[in-house]
Amino acid sequence: MFKDKVLLVTGGTGSFGNAVIQKFLGSEIKEIRIFSRDEKKQEDMRKLYKNDLLKFHIGDVRDFQSVLSAARGTDYIFHAAALKQVPSCEFHPIEAVKTNILGTDNVLEAGIVAGVKKIICLSTDKAVYPINAMGISKALMEKVVVAKARSTQETIICATRYGNVMSSRGSVIPLFCDQIINNKAITITNPKMTRFMMTLDDAVKLVIFAFKFGNSGDIFVQKAPAANIQILSESLIELFGKKNQKIKNIGTRHGEKMHEVLLNKEEMAIAEDLQDYYKIPPDLRDMNYGKYVEDGNFKLSQSVEYSSSNTVQLNKLSLKELLLEVEFVSKLLDQRNIKT
Repeated sequence: MFKDKVLLVTGGTGSFGNAVIQKFLGSEIKEIRIFSRDEKKQEDMRKLYKNDLLKFHIGDVRDFQSVLSAARGTDYIFHAAALKQVPSCEFHPIEAVKTNILGTDNVLEAGIVAGVKKIICLSTDKAVYPINAMGISKALMEKVVVAKARSTQETIICATRYGNVMSSRGSVIPLFCDQIINNKAITITNPKMTRFMMTLDDAVKLVIFAFKFGNSGDIFVQKAPAANIQILSESLIELFGKKNQKIKNIGTRHGEKMHEVLLNKEEMAIAEDLQDYYKIPPDLRDMNYGKYVEDGNFKLSQSVEYSSSNTVQLNKLSLKELLLEVEFVSKLLDQRNIKT
């Protein structure tokens, strides 16, 4: 599918971009373009991979011309560039608007102008029933994706929605590991709080699945297991062999949900079950006001949201097995000669 093709990854120096590179470098892909604004991270990647398939483009998704320049001659785009930190988006919401909403519009428009065949945009569970600026900006990003899908036939535009990607930037796992290693109390907000658990490899597989089977405007969600924060912290403590590790409850933080939601009730009413994934098809009827004014749907009052509280719950044994698949965790254990 990717043989002799050119792939552009926006925000390509992040966790997802590195996972994509590791997945594709052994394939027959022609070129991977890494687009980001951080020249230091690009230089680090250049030294790390030392591969001529990687081409680095300095630019910002806020700047249409820089995106268009990188998109020319590209077959496919994975759009991962975003402001993802909840606190920074709360303090600077207009910056989240510029990157997550307007930046996405720039990527989609540049892809259409450049004749890109398919674009996959990465979203988050925080876009569902959003309670913070980051989630709100991502929810509007998804609306931009669906609206743009209505207006073009040549470029297929899809989105994927993730839960907690383990050990990615902003994930709680690196924080817990650091606290354990430095003999500090693990700070948890609420022991009963639940989060979806996905590996970076799962995240890449979801994007590839959307790439294979997506039609314009579709949003894809992986069915993921979940665990509560108490079990997560205790599992890490046991992996590192710190029996006397203290756990401190600091209370729920501002902008934080008790449970994360990957599909809301309205989406579950129309979602297609694809075994390991859900597909949310778009309503692509042009300027259809009827569904907002006259047309109802009885399924909406019967459906149940898909959240981290009603998905498969991991126990300590299964969660520890999953944690060992996370490269960040396994490397830390190896460095300390901890046998599991």
